[in-house]
Amino acid sequence: MPVQRFSRLCAGAVTALTTAIVFAAPVLAAAEGEHAKKGLPQLNPDSFASQVFWWVVTFGLLFWLMSKVALPRVAEVLEARQEKISNDLEKASALKAEAEGVMQAYEKALSDARANAQKEVAAAVATADAEAARSNTEQGAKLAAKARDAEVRIQVAKQEALSNLSSVAAEAALAATARLSGAAPSSEAAAAAVESVLKERA
Repeated sequence: MPVQRFSRLCAGAVTALTTAIVFAAPVLAAAEGEHAKKGLPQLNPDSFASQVFWWVVTFGLLFWLMSKVALPRVAEVLEARQEKISNDLEKASALKAEAEGVMQAYEKALSDARANAQKEVAAAVATADAEAARSNTEQGAKLAAKARDAEVRIQVAKQEALSNLSSVAAEAALAATARLSGAAPSSEAAAAAVESVLKERA
């Protein structure tokens, strides 16, 4: 403890000073009277006893003030500082653990968000593919129906064209026969002849 250490230091200092004064007293007492009276008062051998007394009183008072007033306050300040440092370290450790927990939660949330995003993208792609396939099927069915309708119309138009061609050919055959032979065959015979020719060429 600081108080005990200071007490030991003070006791050692008192012992050293007392020993120095005891050994220095005979030397100072042997000094010349005139020179001693005119010299420094604290070196006058006649006042050594009172000086030592007041020095002990002053030192004891200072020692008591230091041990009872100053040093306890210093110890309190040091303890408060140590306690504050310990509290700060505990808070720092708690904040570090909390930050690590927040970081782990953030990384987990980020990983979950990426996984969810990948799932949503895959679902969207699958939905788009299914929609495209359905649309392609519908468009294919519509195109097939249109193609069948077109084939039917083409067949109808072909039949109409063939029938028209038969009538035109029959008329042309009647006209050519009448011009060449001078006798006009019947329209039924001309139509039958044209129909037989078209069947042969078909």
